[in-house]
Amino acid sequence: MARSLSFLVALSLLVCAPLCFCRNTNGGGYLYPQFYDHSCPKALEIVNSIVAKAVAKEARIAASLLRLHFHDCFVQGCDASILLDSSGKITSEKRSNPNINSARGFELIDEIKSAIEKECPNTVSCADIMALAARDSTVLTGGPSWVVPLGRRDSRGASLSGSNNNIPAPNNTFQTILTKFKRQGLDIVDLVALSGSHTIGNSRCTSFRQRLYNQSGNGQPDVTLHPSYAAQLRSRCPRSGGDQNLFFLDFVSPTKFDSSYFKNLLASKGLLSSDQILVTSSAQSKQLVQQYAENVELFFQQFAKSMIKMGNISPLTGSRGDIRKHCRKINQN
Repeated sequence: MARSLSFLVALSLLVCAPLCFCRNTNGGGYLYPQFYDHSCPKALEIVNSIVAKAVAKEARIAASLLRLHFHDCFVQGCDASILLDSSGKITSEKRSNPNINSARGFELIDEIKSAIEKECPNTVSCADIMALAARDSTVLTGGPSWVVPLGRRDSRGASLSGSNNNIPAPNNTFQTILTKFKRQGLDIVDLVALSGSHTIGNSRCTSFRQRLYNQSGNGQPDVTLHPSYAAQLRSRCPRSGGDQNLFFLDFVSPTKFDSSYFKNLLASKGLLSSDQILVTSSAQSKQLVQQYAENVELFFQQFAKSMIKMGNISPLTGSRGDIRKHCRKINQN
C-alpha cells in the first residue's frame, strides 16, 4: 500500500524475471508465469479484483489467504489438497490440528474459482488460484510483489496425517521447525523470511496460552516473553476459557505488511513461541531477524524469493492431477 508501483514492479523483476521457469522438485515439469496467457488471459486480473474487494472489506483475510497457501504447500506439495472437504475416501486436511477452527478463506477461493470458471472453464487450477491470492494479499497489505510461476494442477486426494505432521506448530522447538522446512527443500533463510508473514494476521489464545502460564511444565511463564507484554496478553487469555480469543501477531502494525514483526522479536514481544525462538534459539536466525528489522527492503526481497521457492514444492504438472471444477471436491469422471 505504502509502496510505489514502480518499486513493486522493479522488485518483482529482481525476484523473478517475466520469462523465468521454475523446475519443480519432482522433475514433473515446469511452472512459468505465462501459463495462462492464451488459455485464460484474464485469470490474474480476476483473482486480484476479488481478493482486493475482500481485503478492503476485512483486512484479516489477507493473512488467511497467505496462511492457506503455506498450509497447502507443506502437505504433499502445492496441490490444493487443503481445500478438499471430507467425502468418500477423503478425510479433509481441514480437520487437522493446525487447521481446525483456524484455517479460513475457503469461501473466497470458491468465489474466485466460480468467476474464473465462467470466464474459462476447466482451465485454471485451485492450486494456482491460491498461489496468486497469496501474492495479491501480500501486495494489498503493503508488502512486496513477485511474478508467480504457474501451471500447478490439483490433487485427487488429501493427507490428514501429513497436515498434522508437516506443518510447524506454535510450540515446536526451533530445530523441529527447521527440520520441517528442510524436508520441503527450504532453509533457515526461508524459515525466518517466511515467518515474517506474521507481520499481519491473528492468532488464537489457545496457540500461546502455555507461554503465559506453564511454558516449561513448571507453572511459570516463558522467561523470553517481556513481562509487560505477558501481562497484557493474560488480560484476555486466561488460564482456562477464551480459547478462540484473537490477538494480533504484530501488535504494532497488525494490518500492514512491514518489518515491525522482527522489531517485536528483538524486544521480546513475539506472540508465539515459534516466533520468539527465532531470536533465542539460533545465532544465525537471530542475525537474520536483526537484518530484516533494520532493512525492510532486504526482508521484502527475501520474502518474495522464499514465497516463489515455497510455491514450487512438489507441484503436480502436465498430466498429473486434475483441474478441479469445484475446489472442495475431486472431479467426477
